[in-house]
Amino acid sequence: MIVISTDIRKSISEAVEAIEHDKLFLLTDETTERLCRPLIADIPCMKDAQSIVIGATDTHKNLDTLAAVWTALGNGGGSRHSLMVNLGGGMVTDLGGFAASTFKRGIPYINIPTTLLSMVDASVGGKTGINFNGLKNEIGVFRTPETVIIDTEFLRTLDHENVCSGYAEMLKHGLISSRSTLHSSLSTLLAFNLDDVDYRMLGEMVGESVAVKEQIVTEDPLEHGIRKALNLGHTVGHAFESWALTRKPVLHGYAVAWGLICELYLSVIKTGFPTDTMRQVVRFVKENYGTLPITCDDYPELYELMTHDKKNADGIINFTLLGGIGDIRINQTATQEEIYETLDFFREG
Repeated sequence: MIVISTDIRKSISEAVEAIEHDKLFLLTDETTERLCRPLIADIPCMKDAQSIVIGATDTHKNLDTLAAVWTALGNGGGSRHSLMVNLGGGMVTDLGGFAASTFKRGIPYINIPTTLLSMVDASVGGKTGINFNGLKNEIGVFRTPETVIIDTEFLRTLDHENVCSGYAEMLKHGLISSRSTLHSSLSTLLAFNLDDVDYRMLGEMVGESVAVKEQIVTEDPLEHGIRKALNLGHTVGHAFESWALTRKPVLHGYAVAWGLICELYLSVIKTGFPTDTMRQVVRFVKENYGTLPITCDDYPELYELMTHDKKNADGIINFTLLGGIGDIRINQTATQEEIYETLDFFREG
């Protein structure tokens, strides 16, 4: 259940009290422990919660952190009847969801996303997991949280880069949705000022963006078909993100935004996506996200990283492309030459 909350105290109280449990655990990272936990600390049902704090940023989304969370649950007397609340961004909700899904073969959990990225992407859809062996989200399971509580007041705690990171997923939702509403149309998304955020408008846009993902996930919960639409920008984006992990890590949404440039270019040359629309998106991304300093010498490594994408079959790299806004073409392929051409466009286009 997804709750778009205007009263975080009431929403959390109702969600926790609706799940019978013997012990309550609260997972945060060092950033959300400092900035976000104080906003919910005095809610009566949270006062007895045992705190588990992990390192911030995606570099801690790994097996060592996962083991530390399992250990804290065990040492804290956690049982199969315990409940975990994940308060944080996508790293916290992904790793926390995976920890809860596997501890004692699975305990219930609640997600309270605190970043724009986690509100519109990571906390919705039941994907959990960690990075492993240098690859993004390589290990994980599908397991839906009991409740996702979204309160856009948390967005005021974000810095500019994290607003931009989440907004990339909203841009993706605007591209894949044929249901254009007041705030979710691509033209409105491209006109939004990320340097001077209108939080009231952003809150309305979040609700519409979440609805796009929720509808797709409901139709295809295990990603056998149309849910692959949500991977637009991610085949190249995840390769960019994994490439950057060993150099200077980048936020997920930045990698996705750069991946959108590449995969919209592929859509133009392979599935007839309008060139002028592609150019508008490219301009918006370059103005707000800059670029990634790859060179042609990096192409083989990036191509190799794309071969590990979970959507692939029989060693063939699979893309989600578009024929137009809302015209989704899943299971598209591209040759190595076409992918290298796409990377050329990313660097020079």
